[in-house]
Amino acid sequence: MGFIILGRRKPNGGRLMNNSNSPMQTRGLLSILVVLLIWGSSFSVTKFVVTEVPPLTAAAIRNTIACLALLPFYLLSRRKSKPPLPFGKLTLMGLSGTTIYYLCFNTGMHYIPASTGAIIEGLVPVAIAIPAALFLKEHLSGRLVAGIILSVIGVILVGFVGTSGESKNGPLGSALIIGAVCLWSVYTLLSRTVKDYDTLQVTAVSMMIGTVLSYPIGMLEVQQLGWPVISWQAWLGLCYCGILASAVAYFLYNKALESLPAAQVGNFLNLNPVIGAIVAFIFLHESFTALQWAGGVLVIAGIWLSSKKSDPQPEK
Repeated sequence: MGFIILGRRKPNGGRLMNNSNSPMQTRGLLSILVVLLIWGSSFSVTKFVVTEVPPLTAAAIRNTIACLALLPFYLLSRRKSKPPLPFGKLTLMGLSGTTIYYLCFNTGMHYIPASTGAIIEGLVPVAIAIPAALFLKEHLSGRLVAGIILSVIGVILVGFVGTSGESKNGPLGSALIIGAVCLWSVYTLLSRTVKDYDTLQVTAVSMMIGTVLSYPIGMLEVQQLGWPVISWQAWLGLCYCGILASAVAYFLYNKALESLPAAQVGNFLNLNPVIGAIVAFIFLHESFTALQWAGGVLVIAGIWLSSKKSDPQPEK
């Protein structure tokens, strides 16, 4: 857990934004909104892909496509780079955000509906905001805490209670997605500690390391199941996930973390469940049980509550 000690507290108590950097804040907000649109749709695309391609093989192919997409931009930006990159941190980012993350995410999506996986992502702010408050000294308001609690209750209803009768592997799939959420929090906090380095290089190198480390796992799966026959639709889905959901979205996500606190970014990611569930409903014709609907409402209520601005605190 070496990343715990890497964050540095700013003189203003860990808050990075003020009136003087509002253009940076605006770019950060636009970046995270684009990320939400891409990632919100990626649940349905991933669900479609893993019905045809084994999950670990799909992860290795997706990550390879993402690396190939980032490679020319990385080579161009490398010429301008001066300080050496922190490869130790980038290796941890690669493991948490690429290698093990997609092992959990793709395997989990193999067992549960895309809409369920999307709603479980409502746990992202819990997994990001609490460690950010503990280790990066970012402020947690009462409203944010209340929103987190509602989101957790909602996720439990959607991912576990509401799916108890659907599939014997449903709880396993939900648990794997929760594991992916926790891994993403590690990636996010690590990304916050390397914000002084070139964003493109950080994104590309960490993803390349994570991709290389994922090959042995994918090769074991291929040895057991053989190389799958992949349709052009699945290849299209893999390219969408690799180029947009990985290469582009990871870059924009890290860009947003340069100017926005980790807890605020995690709060925005709460919209992923809503977007993901809507896309799954429209394109995959998935539906919720009554308990899942109730859980979805609680997650949305948590989003609304934690998104409201707290009253300004007096300066001390």
